[in-house]
Amino acid sequence: MIIVLLQMMLLAGLVLLAVPVLVLLVQVLCARWAAPRSAALSATRPRIAVLVPAHNEAGGIGEVVAGIRRQLLAADRVLVVADNCSDHTAHIAREAGAEVTERFHDELRGKGYALDHGIRQLAEDAPDVVIIVDADCYLGAQALETIARTCVQSNRPVQALYLMHAPEGGGPMRKIAEFAWLVKNLVRPLGFQKLGQPCQLMGTGMAFTWQQISQANLATGHIVEDMKLGVDLAEAGQPPLFCPEAMVYSFFPSSDSGVSTQRTRWEHGHLSVIQSYVPRLLGGAVTHRNAALAALALDLSVPPLALLVMLVVLAWGGMRLSGWHGAWYGPCCWPACWWCRSPSRSCWHGRAMVARSSA
Repeated sequence: MIIVLLQMMLLAGLVLLAVPVLVLLVQVLCARWAAPRSAALSATRPRIAVLVPAHNEAGGIGEVVAGIRRQLLAADRVLVVADNCSDHTAHIAREAGAEVTERFHDELRGKGYALDHGIRQLAEDAPDVVIIVDADCYLGAQALETIARTCVQSNRPVQALYLMHAPEGGGPMRKIAEFAWLVKNLVRPLGFQKLGQPCQLMGTGMAFTWQQISQANLATGHIVEDMKLGVDLAEAGQPPLFCPEAMVYSFFPSSDSGVSTQRTRWEHGHLSVIQSYVPRLLGGAVTHRNAALAALALDLSVPPLALLVMLVVLAWGGMRLSGWHGAWYGPCCWPACWWCRSPSRSCWHGRAMVARSSA
């Protein structure tokens, strides 16, 4: 009886895992073979404000600000929020030519609170478009103008292509992480973009109209505030749009502990979003007959690639070890044992299954 219950649980797990596996398969196939969709660009360039949340980023903030300023016009702004910094982030950002606001709070800590603080600072001279760029990210050619124009034209939040690169000499594990990131942030959203479906927000390289971002609930300590923001906007009728023509990029931490901490944070945050938001999005999709909400729910249901592979292997291995391999066929079904491909009565697997089905 216990074995049967275990088999039923494992089968239910495989059925549930079939959903994200099929979603991933569709995204990969569409990214490769579906006809591309090119986003229309606004005829006029909007006035841009680039918001950079930063926590102890003195080592690279100067180069990041310099790269941003090279893509701005005289009427544009770049604002760095030095959030609970204990180093020289604020001073270096000012020296590089950015506006800087400093924020300190012992309890309300995190990127969401820094973004909320920055938006309130920008409100005094509101831009047409706000673009969020992390303090360790660099820009591809014309990235800011491309996503700003796309944002105004579509009146939707826009996500640029965000890639992470392995540092030089980082070893095979960094290369594997780089590949998994490529699948998550390029292949999957590109597949859905070609199907006309929305994407997840990725935390950096995100463009919003002033109305969208000023009304968003940013002041939260959610571990993956970008995913939450994307869900909130989709539910408000403005699902994010993927724009692979614009790119931002960064590098994985050089230390193993840094990579492990970063991966653990993303995985835990993603799983919490699956539990909290996927059922809600599916309910909204059914209630409002909204395909975009359904697509976003399915996209969010796909866990990180390494975790998905591990879960499928564990569930399938558990099925095989529990003896389920022979339950598909008895004396009136398959004539051969699926486990070893021999006649069903000539091996102990087949004889056990025949005896069980006869009883």
